[in-house]
Amino acid sequence: MFIVPVSSHEILLQPTLHGGTIGGILKKGWGHKVAGSNKLTEAAAKQAKPKEKSYRLPDGSGMYIEVMPTGSKYWRLKYRYNGKEKRLALGVYPTVTLSVAREKARVAKAMLAEGNDPSELKKQNKLAKQTSIDNTFAVVAYELVEKHKREGASSSTIEKLYWLLDKKLCPFIGGIPVAELTPVQLLAALRRIEDDGLHETANRAKRVAGQVLRYAVATGRAERDTSQDLKGALIIKRAQHRAAITKPEELRGVLIAMDDYNGTPEVKAALQLTPMLFQRPGEIRHMEWAEIDWAQEHWEIPAEKMKMRLPHIVPLSRQSLVILRSLQPLTGYGRYVFPSARRGGRPLSENGVRTALRTLGYTNEQVTPHGFRATARTILDEVLGFRVDYIEQQLAHAVKDANGRAYNRTKHLPERKQMMQAWADYLDQLKTKN
Repeated sequence: MFIVPVSSHEILLQPTLHGGTIGGILKKGWGHKVAGSNKLTEAAAKQAKPKEKSYRLPDGSGMYIEVMPTGSKYWRLKYRYNGKEKRLALGVYPTVTLSVAREKARVAKAMLAEGNDPSELKKQNKLAKQTSIDNTFAVVAYELVEKHKREGASSSTIEKLYWLLDKKLCPFIGGIPVAELTPVQLLAALRRIEDDGLHETANRAKRVAGQVLRYAVATGRAERDTSQDLKGALIIKRAQHRAAITKPEELRGVLIAMDDYNGTPEVKAALQLTPMLFQRPGEIRHMEWAEIDWAQEHWEIPAEKMKMRLPHIVPLSRQSLVILRSLQPLTGYGRYVFPSARRGGRPLSENGVRTALRTLGYTNEQVTPHGFRATARTILDEVLGFRVDYIEQQLAHAVKDANGRAYNRTKHLPERKQMMQAWADYLDQLKTKN
């Protein structure tokens, strides 16, 4: 007699024998017969032809191959458990050979020797496997994203979550059940991000992974958030202020370079409107045609898109309206003013304007899209002399009046409209200044 190693998908059926031996099991009549006494051969199994009705070719000790009218051949093991006759499927011939089927039968009989029902264990193993598939990190993560959507999370937040999951986490740990994800496995995925020099992204990915795992704990699919074991494992870069130009002569060069940009019309328009409107980069790239009030000449940003979760109005200068109207024939048929060229139905990527600035020769240390907010804040105050509360209101900062109440979206709107036109005129004058 020889033993064929069990296949990987059957390893869960391998019993632990307490006390007894295989020889002892054989004495009970549950093992293989001695060599040469088996009734079935590989050749007989191969040559068995289908008949009008299914029939069986026995191998002995309850094992047999059943030949179906279709020609399919199935290995079975007949046994008794708690006085009831039962059958266990051992596989399909010829994928499962005679010798492998006998080994599976041996394993099943060893389970019987320990008082276990192999059919029930097989069902439990199949259920456990399916449960693991249903509760992988990817499945739980995207379920959490859907929850955030229902709760009204901003489109920029949802997009960032998808990007982190699709590009940085799920390709490496997405298939691991949340209950089995170890700190070492999670750290390996985060190290890949660090190796690209994206330290803040790595830390953000760790926070997202922690949210997923805590959600798994809350929904009964994991015991604990293993990301907590990675405290201090990642590099934390010191916070740096976003680069911003605050000197008019330096701003002039950037504005002229923007006008000479040779990229796509969508990117060029977003690039030119970034200093002119000085809203957050995520708000600009998520601008929708439906949010533009052409009659009132302003852009109405809904609360769910704003950092402070309050609706916001951005007056549109004559210059900004010219840019938007020139772009409308190109992208006005869709949802977003600045649609992505690569992803259908999505806005310009987070790095669209930033990459355009790099193309123009400006480094991340010289200027960033977000830095134009500081540019406008400084020059509107120190050069053009506008009231700080007007500027802060237009920046959508948490401004409060003398009574401690937050300004609403229409507060000082006529004054802000005048300020935004004066700002656009000032930018034009800078570009034409000798």
